[in-house]
Amino acid sequence: MAGLFSKVSRFLSTPEGKRLTSQAAKRAQAMAKDPATRQKLADARRRLSGPR
Repeated sequence: MAGLFSKVSRFLSTPEGKRLTSQAAKRAQAMAKDPATRQKLADARRRLSGPR
């Protein structure tokens, strides 16, 4: 398992890995601002924390 993590960390330190990380962060921020995504998260939270 340590081999996998070292390979991933090496990839993320390359220019392409940094670019992909930046793109993913921008996409995640855009999704977090989307009202439909917020509603889906609120619904899921409500279902998971409902009466047991």
